[in-house]
Amino acid sequence: MYGVEVYYLPRKYVTEKTIIKEVIESKFDNAFPIEAYVNTYDGYEGQGTILSKFGVQPLTDLTITISRERFESYISPLIKNIPDIKLSTRPKEGDLIYFPLGDRLFEIKFVEHEKPFYQLQKTYVYELRCELFRYQDEIIDTDVEFIDDDIRDEGYITTLTLVGSGVTASAITGIVNGGVRFVTVTNRGNGYDFPPQVTISSPQSGGLRATGIATMIGGLIDCYGSKESLKVQGVEVINPGYGYTTPPAVAFIGGGGAGAAATATIGNGIIGIVTITNGGSGYSTAPTVTFSSPTGAGVTATARVFINNIGIVTQISITNAGLGYTISPSITISNPYMVGFGTYTSGETVVGSGSSATGVVKSWHVTTGKLEISNITGTFVAGDLVTGSTSGAVYQLREESSYNLNDSYQENDKIEIEADELIDFSEKNPFGMP
Repeated sequence: MYGVEVYYLPRKYVTEKTIIKEVIESKFDNAFPIEAYVNTYDGYEGQGTILSKFGVQPLTDLTITISRERFESYISPLIKNIPDIKLSTRPKEGDLIYFPLGDRLFEIKFVEHEKPFYQLQKTYVYELRCELFRYQDEIIDTDVEFIDDDIRDEGYITTLTLVGSGVTASAITGIVNGGVRFVTVTNRGNGYDFPPQVTISSPQSGGLRATGIATMIGGLIDCYGSKESLKVQGVEVINPGYGYTTPPAVAFIGGGGAGAAATATIGNGIIGIVTITNGGSGYSTAPTVTFSSPTGAGVTATARVFINNIGIVTQISITNAGLGYTISPSITISNPYMVGFGTYTSGETVVGSGSSATGVVKSWHVTTGKLEISNITGTFVAGDLVTGSTSGAVYQLREESSYNLNDSYQENDKIEIEADELIDFSEKNPFGMP
């Protein structure tokens, strides 16, 4: 009358500590249906749903009874030869029960095997006392969709944005006379909070004023062991200008610091503004850019490429505008990764080629290039070739999101967001005066 078909999920002990046998990594990839009697037919046991300091928590217990003969004749033969299963002759604590009526996973906390107590000279059932399962990055991949979808979005999940087929960017430029070739920093200054504005004086008569941007360096340690603030490391030219007959003056304005100084070098037959004709796509790291050399004596131009957060080239700044060009040079921008292939499978381990970081696949969205992983060791870096150990799929990493703890049973994030409206923890004393 109160019977229901539940699913029994045996725990695989993938990794244990050698001293105290603490389980580091568990896996559930088998699910076996078995008939059960629901002891608590009038409702769940336990404390129910409570409001705690962690938010609303359902502390739900379930007690069911299964046939000892049925388990030993049906489930035991199926799991006895499976690696990493510690006990196959009876249900064991730590295994899971999927309860379909509530669409919930419960963890077996105690197996009572002597109830009823030998009234017929032997025991016939196992009474399983279970608590609502709290996910802790175990791998659950049973191939039973209505079981797997209960925990697919739970735990510490990192999203890797991968690329497999990008488009190469392109750019063009012209040549000018009397333009700024490069800027040399003679004093890096100190105390800057952000990059100052670079101001280059106008040509003496006519022409076009040059423009540039400051690059910064920070985290340096002074002779007293203290970390210094930002300094001006260099200046990259955005527009070399033209019409200069003498080197222009260079000044730094704003940024919260002082003391930075630089000089400009001019020349004829240098490259002008570099115009991006196609930003390309799929760049995981900034590509390199090369210019063709001038004919005869001269200096080849050099530059640096910037990409945005979706892998498109947005700007090319000049580090040396070259010298002696008589015709506009050709520009070559290196290719993005273009040979990704394959389909990652749920539960497989992926490895980063450069970082050697690993993770376990939770889901793969081929159209968006989003790979969700958990159980991460190490740190993936942009440019890693992320390879699936089982599927053999390979794509290049463009971006890694921060860790995100998803737990449908907790509301810590909501509490923290609301608390931030009341208390500013960026202050040294959030509970008193700043």
